[in-house]
Amino acid sequence: MRPLFRLLQFLFFSLVKWNFVGKGEKQLSLEVGDMVFIQEACDGKNMSKYKDGVFPASFVHLKEVIIEKRGEEEVVISAEMPLVKEVTTTLREWGSIWKQLYVQVRRLMCELMEWRSQLLSGTLPSDEFKELKQKVTSKIDYGNKILELDQVVRDEDGNILDPERASVISLFRAHEAATAKINERIKEEQVRKRKASSPTHSLYVFVRNFVCRIGEDSELFMSLYDPNKQSIISENYLVRWGSKGFPKEIDMLNNLKVVFTDLGNKDLSREKIYLICQIVRVGRMDLKEINTKKCTLGLRRPFGVAVMDISDLIKGKIECDEEKQFFIPFFPYNQIASQTLIQCLPSFSTPHILPGLWVTMKALVGDIVQIRKEYPHLVDRSTVVARKLGFPEIIMPGDVRNDIYLTLQGGDFDKYNKTTQKNVEVIMWVCDEEGKNSICLGAGDKAVSEYRSVIYYQIKQPRWMETIKVAVPLEEMHRIHLRFMFRHRSSQESKDKSEKNFAMAFVRLMKEDGTVLQDGLHDLVVFKGDSKRMEDVNSYLSLPSTRHHHCDPHKAAALSRSSSSLSGSGGGLSVSSRDSFTISTLVCSTKLTQNVGLLGLLKWRTRPELLKENLEKLKIIDGEEVVKFLQDTLDALFNIMMEHSQTDDYDILVFDALIYIIGLIADRKFQHFNTVLEAYIKQHFSATLAYKKLMSVLKRYLDVSSRGEQCEPILRTLKALEYIFKFIVRSRMLYSQKANNYLFPFLLFSLSALCLCFSQGETFQHIQDIVVSLLRIINRTVITMGREHALIVSTFRCIPLLFFSPQDFLMESFMLFKDLIGIHVYPSDWMAMIMVQNRVFLRAINTYADTMNQKFLNNDDFEVQLWNNYFHLAVAFITQESLQLQHFSPTKRNKILAKYGDMRRLIGFAIRDIWYKLGSHKICFIPGMVGPILEMTLIPEEELRRATIPIFFDMITCEHSHSGNFHKVKSFENEIILKLDHEVEGGGGDERYMQLLETILLDCSEKKPTLRPQVQHFVALVKGLLIRLLDYRTVMSDDSRNNRMSCTVNLLNFYKDINREGMYIRYLYKLRDLHLEGENYTEAAYTLLLHSRLLKFESHGSQTQRQLKETLYDTIIDYFDKGKMWEEAITLCKELADQYENEIFDYELLSRRLEKQAKFYENIMKILRPKPDYFAVGYYGQGYPPFLRNKVFIHRGKEYERREDFQNQLMSQFPSAVRLNTTTMPGDDIRNSPLQYIQCFTVQPVLEIPPRLKNKPCPDQIINFYKSNYVQRFHYSRPVRKGPVDPNNEFASMWIERTTFTTVYKLPGILRWFETTLSPLENAIETMESTNEKILTMINQYQADWSLPINPLSMLLNGIVDPAVMGGFAKYEKAFFTDEYNQQHPEDRDKLLRLKDLIAWQIPLLGGGISLHGKRVTDDLRPFHERMEECFKQLKKKVEKEYGVRELVRTGSGLKDLPPESPTSWTLQRSSGSMSASTTEEVVVTVGDAEVKLRKSKKKKKRSSMIFITEERERTSTLDCKRVRTSSSGR
Repeated sequence: MRPLFRLLQFLFFSLVKWNFVGKGEKQLSLEVGDMVFIQEACDGKNMSKYKDGVFPASFVHLKEVIIEKRGEEEVVISAEMPLVKEVTTTLREWGSIWKQLYVQVRRLMCELMEWRSQLLSGTLPSDEFKELKQKVTSKIDYGNKILELDQVVRDEDGNILDPERASVISLFRAHEAATAKINERIKEEQVRKRKASSPTHSLYVFVRNFVCRIGEDSELFMSLYDPNKQSIISENYLVRWGSKGFPKEIDMLNNLKVVFTDLGNKDLSREKIYLICQIVRVGRMDLKEINTKKCTLGLRRPFGVAVMDISDLIKGKIECDEEKQFFIPFFPYNQIASQTLIQCLPSFSTPHILPGLWVTMKALVGDIVQIRKEYPHLVDRSTVVARKLGFPEIIMPGDVRNDIYLTLQGGDFDKYNKTTQKNVEVIMWVCDEEGKNSICLGAGDKAVSEYRSVIYYQIKQPRWMETIKVAVPLEEMHRIHLRFMFRHRSSQESKDKSEKNFAMAFVRLMKEDGTVLQDGLHDLVVFKGDSKRMEDVNSYLSLPSTRHHHCDPHKAAALSRSSSSLSGSGGGLSVSSRDSFTISTLVCSTKLTQNVGLLGLLKWRTRPELLKENLEKLKIIDGEEVVKFLQDTLDALFNIMMEHSQTDDYDILVFDALIYIIGLIADRKFQHFNTVLEAYIKQHFSATLAYKKLMSVLKRYLDVSSRGEQCEPILRTLKALEYIFKFIVRSRMLYSQKANNYLFPFLLFSLSALCLCFSQGETFQHIQDIVVSLLRIINRTVITMGREHALIVSTFRCIPLLFFSPQDFLMESFMLFKDLIGIHVYPSDWMAMIMVQNRVFLRAINTYADTMNQKFLNNDDFEVQLWNNYFHLAVAFITQESLQLQHFSPTKRNKILAKYGDMRRLIGFAIRDIWYKLGSHKICFIPGMVGPILEMTLIPEEELRRATIPIFFDMITCEHSHSGNFHKVKSFENEIILKLDHEVEGGGGDERYMQLLETILLDCSEKKPTLRPQVQHFVALVKGLLIRLLDYRTVMSDDSRNNRMSCTVNLLNFYKDINREGMYIRYLYKLRDLHLEGENYTEAAYTLLLHSRLLKFESHGSQTQRQLKETLYDTIIDYFDKGKMWEEAITLCKELADQYENEIFDYELLSRRLEKQAKFYENIMKILRPKPDYFAVGYYGQGYPPFLRNKVFIHRGKEYERREDFQNQLMSQFPSAVRLNTTTMPGDDIRNSPLQYIQCFTVQPVLEIPPRLKNKPCPDQIINFYKSNYVQRFHYSRPVRKGPVDPNNEFASMWIERTTFTTVYKLPGILRWFETTLSPLENAIETMESTNEKILTMINQYQADWSLPINPLSMLLNGIVDPAVMGGFAKYEKAFFTDEYNQQHPEDRDKLLRLKDLIAWQIPLLGGGISLHGKRVTDDLRPFHERMEECFKQLKKKVEKEYGVRELVRTGSGLKDLPPESPTSWTLQRSSGSMSASTTEEVVVTVGDAEVKLRKSKKKKKRSSMIFITEERERTSTLDCKRVRTSSSGR
């Protein structure tokens, strides 16, 4: 291979491009992405700096580095551009998580890789490089934030800020600035993401030009229009266009921009939307009039309409660039064809000329605030905003609006004495009682004092359809009315001046009941009279304004009286019956309502006597009206609650009203108001004591419901619970803040006052103690405050300089540091700031340690509390989350190690060194420091563990020296067990820790022979606990509840064995909770029963124990009742009844208990209880965890649970397991396989009738219960065939193989299953049975086929009879047939007899085998056979002497038909020795020369490895399981 470069004189490093597998000791294996430091290159191979080895140079990419000296260390830094290095590092870190967040990260990574290539090219100009750098750094910071990685702080030029070269303050400010910048960017991204689903849309329109030859000034009214409903849906945008073809205000040229906003999804769902522009000419009556001097000017005349269908554009179906211009054609007004401008729209036709409007349009998403931020180049402060006619779909808190839109619909005016119809002009004022007025014509125009309508020439029934906006201050609404004057306009100026107002109409904006004018059409009463009288507000305000008032007799009478009296006087007003005038109104106000009930609630203080009625009416008010006034309604409700805080008269009503409002918002129709409610809670809600009221009513409802009583609002309350709790939490937080604002200044004042009281008298020490105590409280309070809190500054201003003793100073410093470490002062992604803080802590702790070693280590100055605080601070520092490198990504871990090192090791070594310096004072910290030291040793850092684990041995030594016996005191051992349980469950510890703990402590004990046995016992105890705790932690996140239960039982049994009652009870309740999750009420009851057995009823016992036991019994009885185990419940009821009757004499409780007991008896007889099935489940293979591996369990099924369902559930827990379809025990190949195998089959429980029921006439209901409960033995039977098959009777050759499982601990129990295993004695019995069966099988094979090789038979027989081979039963005799074993295991007497019986039966079998072997052996093996015969004679003599004789008995019948060489039939018959206690059945087999009838009964007895708690009623002490295979002839 061609060499890449020659010998280098300076250091390089290379990046691996391809994987390389080293095949020799001197070859270095590489993986893609590894960084290899190069020292030398020669002939195509490189040499690594840290690991000696060579590899092909073509497998790496060479990069230059720089060597930088930092003190005595040399740091190797890449010579690449820093920004390129940062991009590379970022890509590597993101690469580890990109698969989980593919869509989100892929785009960012692709952009960074592209930009990295541009940076590496080196061809960018400086300005482009600067721009690209800003984009790269912004993208990296944004990506790190959304991926929850560490924040990178930079200087003004975008370079990474080095914490080594920056002050702490500047570093902190940089973090703040970076956080604010990134948060702003994320908000912008979130706004963009909400675009698609945003309920608010807008349309941007830029009027470029209006091309139309008019010759006079004109007004352009642009709006959005729905042609199907024939209604305008937005405000008008008014542009005043001059007669010369330019805007009248020349400054508006090229700046005629408008945004139609507040459009919702409902608006976009309209079938069609038009952009229309109504053109109104302002000038002469007729353009054909030539003599302008005599013509009336300033008349508003209809001219035409420009219209465009923008449906696709506004719905986003068409992408539109803001530079693209659209032409909107112009359609002139034709008075003959239509009477209004709007009615021009349906008569679309191609105009003969090409006048029209040129505009630019773009559909935008978001409200006006969002689009101003996102599109500043389009929408600025000068852009006119035209709002929707009506409310937007979301009304945010604080969005105050008070607009009234009025549309002149039309009128009908008689010509009276004129020869032609009038040219009617409507003049409108907004007036108060004093005659003041104000009108707003439209968006983009200034407010005017009056509005003059368009004039339609000589039309009797003009239809204006002109919409204008009336803007009135809220406080003046009740005094405002609208006045309409009607005037005939003449085309000649001289005639026009003589024309006066011929009629008028008016309408009030607010009604007498305080509600605003209703939306919709209003037919106004038209009055005629003197024009001056019509302008006098006093002449008409008392009259009715609308014609529907004629239905009101009082109003009609007033109208009649007014008309007659006024007209009679000659100068009054009269109703014009021949004229009519119609308007329509639309109120868009967040402060004024049209609903009387809602108004009464909002203004509840004016009529407090109607408050209850108004609260109840809220539920029947239309939801749209309520959500429009959401903030005001909520404010009113909480004000009612707060102003009646001393009573609860309105609490339930207010609570129900709040539930109703929350329920409204939960409705799909108003679900977009969720954000409004959230904003209200966070920004506007201020009821500090509301939490008390809300919690009180909520608790009342829950209490009523829990008692089973009717509580109608409970369902609605539970649905609204999320927001109820948000109100409660927010209220409590506001209350706490308010309390702190008063309490903290008081503390500061007290502290300052005490400081001024310092004197040299006896009170000095007392005052100093008070000051120290207050200062500690203030320090902790300041720590929890925000960094910008104003009280922090005043704290340090108000506290004068305090002089503490060195001990006090150190003590307070330790506590302050510990608080700072514990509360996470900085955000978790401020990695640089956190590490700088930790480095400061590290230096301070080490400095304090040096001072304490010098000043406070000797006996005179030794302060236990001071050293205790130091140790706790050091451990808190070493175990803080920000230093746990194992939880970080490799990139982050390498960054921290390179810049700061592993601070945990430094502090850990310091703790170790100081501990050994404490000398005789160590005992003061045992057991107090056991937990912190344990927490430190659990940190997964090898060197730290090796350095600190020996501290445990030193603690054992100290305790042994102090007490004289380590095992008697056990304070250290108890603390280790307690803390280990807590730490391992929390995630600490692993297999490696267990190995190190065992190895190190045992190695240390070698130096102390006197302590070695105790240390070995301690290590075994802790190791056993760790094994179980690690198993328990592993399965806690498992979906299999059964695995969690198994591990929980293992732990509680362990704690029971080592007599740790508190931990034992803790895990009992964990097991109970697991059972309740699965609705295993019977097993939960048995679990709690174990706790109850630890408590006593005796009178000398504590009253608390009695109460606890009674409570437990009540709970257990309820569980048994739910599990239909009424027999057990009755037993406990009897026990309680005995206590009530004979001990505490509470006959009332006794009667209740007897009633419940009677109910249980009735249930037994009347309620059907389904029988559960039982299943044998075997977990085979090395793929299972240790507590399942190669073990068999008996499971109790649930009611009506089929085997298929049970088996499917098992398979779902182990999806990779292979299902075994056989019921025979699998071989070693499956047991040792790395895979998982599951075997499951149904077993039948064996009925065991209780002695009290035997031989008695019992109802079936009672007996049936015991068929599937309180069972110990389970059978599984399967048919097998032996010998020749009789074709005429197949049952003659059918045998039944029966497997029996027997357990002493009955089912049901504390689990739904029990494990089956073998004890050593049972294993010996099974082995002997297997050996005898193997001899029989092999004899049959050789008898049937004389061509088989003799070697297997020779090896089998020789292995049993030759004592040198040690294959026989001699080892069993030494293990079990001793006096010592008989004394220790008296319960195994029957099993020992069984084993002896099997040994005795083996002799005739061996005899038959050896006889057969003698006939088949060859001459060259004859010496071997003779030796085997000699050994057999000795063995036979010994066995017959010890265990009795078994003989082959000739059966003289049936032999004459046999062939000459056929064997003679024999039977085995006992002549002496022990007799088997089990029932036997005869099986005919062929043995050598004889057919033998063997009485055999095989029993495989297994014993559980789990130690269960003894049931007192059953008087059992062990768990014994048997697996028995019995063969019997089929019937």
